[in-house]
Amino acid sequence: MPPKHTKQRRSTNTQYKIPATFAHDIENAEGWNAIVEFLCDFFDLPDLTTRSGLKKAHARFNEISKKLDAAYTKGNDNEKIMGGIVGIWAKMSADALLRDKLFKAGLVSKMMPLLDIPSTRHIGLQALSTVTHHGGVAARQEIAKQTPVLLRLMEEFPDDDKIAELAIVVMCHAIGAVVDISDEVPDPKLLETLDMRTVLKMTIDNFRKPNASAFLMSHGLGLLTGSTLHCYKECKALPPVSSFLVACMRSEEITTRCNVLAGILRLNLAESEPDMRYYDPRLLMEAVQRRFPQELVDVMVEYGFERCDTTLTLRSSNEFQKAMQACLHDKDLYKLGKKTAELIVRTEFAIVNGMYQAVNERTGQLEVVDVGLPFKMWADSLSHCARAVRAKGDKSDLDDADVLEIKWYIIKQRIPDAIKVANKALERNPQLAYAYYAIGLGSDSENGLRAVKKGLKAKQITPFVRNYMLWRAVEHAGNLGVSRLQEATAGDRDYNEGMAFLMSSCEDAKRFIAEAPPDTRNMSAILNWYVICSIATRGPELSPDLRELNDAFKKIALADKMQTFIGLPPKNTQIRLTRELIVKQWPMAVKSWGEVIARVDKMDLTSESAHRLPTPAKAEDDLATWLENMNVEDAPEEGGHRAHPKIMPTAVELYRCSYCGNPSAILKKCGGCGKMRYCDSGCQKLHWSDHKRTCKGSD
Repeated sequence: MPPKHTKQRRSTNTQYKIPATFAHDIENAEGWNAIVEFLCDFFDLPDLTTRSGLKKAHARFNEISKKLDAAYTKGNDNEKIMGGIVGIWAKMSADALLRDKLFKAGLVSKMMPLLDIPSTRHIGLQALSTVTHHGGVAARQEIAKQTPVLLRLMEEFPDDDKIAELAIVVMCHAIGAVVDISDEVPDPKLLETLDMRTVLKMTIDNFRKPNASAFLMSHGLGLLTGSTLHCYKECKALPPVSSFLVACMRSEEITTRCNVLAGILRLNLAESEPDMRYYDPRLLMEAVQRRFPQELVDVMVEYGFERCDTTLTLRSSNEFQKAMQACLHDKDLYKLGKKTAELIVRTEFAIVNGMYQAVNERTGQLEVVDVGLPFKMWADSLSHCARAVRAKGDKSDLDDADVLEIKWYIIKQRIPDAIKVANKALERNPQLAYAYYAIGLGSDSENGLRAVKKGLKAKQITPFVRNYMLWRAVEHAGNLGVSRLQEATAGDRDYNEGMAFLMSSCEDAKRFIAEAPPDTRNMSAILNWYVICSIATRGPELSPDLRELNDAFKKIALADKMQTFIGLPPKNTQIRLTRELIVKQWPMAVKSWGEVIARVDKMDLTSESAHRLPTPAKAEDDLATWLENMNVEDAPEEGGHRAHPKIMPTAVELYRCSYCGNPSAILKKCGGCGKMRYCDSGCQKLHWSDHKRTCKGSD
């Protein structure tokens, strides 16, 4: 039982001197909980497991910091003092603003010595784990610089499961702040310091250990999938990494399958090609003149040769050229516009971007000539025709004018402008399917999916527009499904929506494959999505040779032959490369990692227990329990407002900054409404443009 200290001994003084008997007194404390209690009592610290206690720590930060620093310095040869104080600092780091102050004061440099002391090694790793759970980007990146130390410990103590577990947890959170970013490229010097190839190898090697815990597996998987975007070269240099990710696609847990699917998609992004191909009508004409191979002819005839894209494109292109020649003579932009609008909704490549030309008698070369029309390039006629058609003002004229203007923006690759016109058109006529299709071309998957789903029910729709909206529906729903299910929990909203999106993608893909022309340029893309969504939704049901998808594989080969023959060979898109990698590695991955995946499936990687700090094996490691404990029953502040979610299941329920999301116990309330909370005036100012619309104080 630690000796009691009088108020006089605990009272503060300006020098914060540590009594000579301090080290002797702490030796009487048995176990880390007792050590922490002794230190907290000795320094008269507030209860750091509650929001109110953390608020007091803010108010007394300078005093507390000087006391702990003094004790740490004096006790740098006493393992109990060092371990206990580092544990207190780790606990304080649950508050974002306290954490930032501690990091500026050199917290990491004070924690690292514990890793080389046998009795405090686990505690040091435990403290790092706690800090990285709560740490912001800057704090995690600072800890990421210590990765070589963590790798060294794993190499020196290969049989210590606790070291491997905690080191991988720390690396998952710390390295994730460096490599798991999409909007910027990581610092190459920092990446070199991290030695990602060794990090990935040691992580994947630990997966095979029979004692690998759910905590290690869940964080190790997160480390792998989070590294695939910016460390794709290192990932591909280690075949077991991609093999393990593919094997996880056969997991019983769909959130695991979607998590690794997202990782594989990112793995292929850097080396993928955009699915944008220049259409050359001459190549199509040459293909027709060469005559299609009999295998392709049979498929096209069975579908209906007149309904195939090749036939519709050639016929429509010919009609467009005739219309342009007629306009050369009659200068009637209204008539040209009406005909062009009809062709636009018939097929994708009806508009030939030609020009009026004549032979220069002096040079003998063809040159673009001014024929008295307000355009030179034929594609530019669309905007002028739209104005001419709109001037008539009839309902059908207004629809055609919108179609012309939307198509002109699409040709110019100005999709946001096309969407603006489409939204305005739908206000006037909610049945204009082509407008929904244009919105579906946008990058916002939620708006795009919502639009094409409505558009598929529109009355004014052609087979071409219907099939292309199905194409967009498949891609948008597939992306949303994978995104939603990565971090979802069975039964919650994201889980239910994610499942609905994936099933919708599969169903629309089936419909497209059954209804669209076999020579449509999107057939390969849809088949790729169909295979991937099928594996994501049916993974554990599928056989090691994927025989259930043989029909889809045959159709992919046929679609590729079709597009290659007509001069538009399929691109190595992100979705194609992902499908190829999964299918190619599936048989060996299932065989190689089958036992590991079966073991993982018996673990609950998504439960609260999987996210808790691991229970230490030794009694003296019970500091982990204290580090983990947060009193979420702490009474809320006035008004009881708790609009912001917890940081994690085991964290104290702190408020988050309404602008940047930082958690803290001392956020300042908005003076107008009293609901929004901010780190400082800077965050409040940056959020004001959004908040002023709902802030009562702005009335």
